[in-house]
Order: sequence, then C-alpha cells, then structure tokens
Amino acid sequence: MYRRVQAAQQKWGGALTAIDHWLEERQQLIISYCKLAGLPPFDDKQRAKPSQEAVQEFCQILMDYLSAGHFEVYEQIVSECAINGTDSRQLANRLYPKIAVSTDLALDFNDKYAEHFSTRQSGAFDLELSDLGQAMEERFELEDELIHTLHHKHSDRQTTA
Repeated sequence: MYRRVQAAQQKWGGALTAIDHWLEERQQLIISYCKLAGLPPFDDKQRAKPSQEAVQEFCQILMDYLSAGHFEVYEQIVSECAINGTDSRQLANRLYPKIAVSTDLALDFNDKYAEHFSTRQSGAFDLELSDLGQAMEERFELEDELIHTLHHKHSDRQTTA
C-alpha cells in the first residue's frame, strides 16, 4: 500500500493541489493503519491490543481521508467530467458505487471502534481491521484510476491551451 501511494505521488504530484493533499492524507492513513495492525516496520512480536487513543487517531485520519475524497477530489473529478465529456463521466459512474462499498465499511468501523473501547474486546477487531485494510487497498486502486483520468484530461487541456 505504501509503495503505491509513493508511486502515485511521483506520478501525479504537483498537478492539482487537491490531489497532492489527498495523497498526503492517504500516506498518513496507511502509516496509521500499519501501526495499528502491527505491520512492518511497526510489527511487535508481543503486540497487545492497540490503545483506544491509537484507534481514535486512526479513525480520525480515516474520516479525514474519506471526507477529502468525497468533498474535494471527487467534486473536482465531477467538475472535470462535465468539461471532459462522457468518457470521464462514465468512468466516474462506474467507479463511485465500488468506492462507496469501502466508505460504508470504513464508516461502520469508525462507528464501532472510535469511541467504544469495550467493543474491541470481542475478538473481532483484528478481523474487521484486516477487512478494512483490504477494502481500502481496493479503494486506492479505484481512486488511482480516477486520479489518472483527471490528471490525463487536465494535462491534455493544459497542453492545448
């Protein structure tokens, strides 16, 4: 996941401020996820359940990332679709429902764990965190497809202007 965000930053960085900011938030989300899940380089052989503060921090970063996507980047993509025609609009219409699946999963995770320490004792926390990680990985792929289209169309307009 982390290598993918680095590649995205190298590929699309500097093109649009909203994308730059969003990719930085994605990077923070991935780091926070790895810490919470105990993944390298943050793995701990005697890992205990993460603290409530760590879960809250992760959930806050997760909600910030989702919000930036929906209210900044996706809005930019929609407006670009209006300019760039039906191909961009069709792509957005095809990908948004798939992205919404991970949004729902993330919102459910946040509702369940951000403020309720006792629910993490059920044993489902690690499984649900893993499921969220897989959903976010798929989301990043879909978002990258949208960013690629937005960047490509934006670059085309810049060179023809």
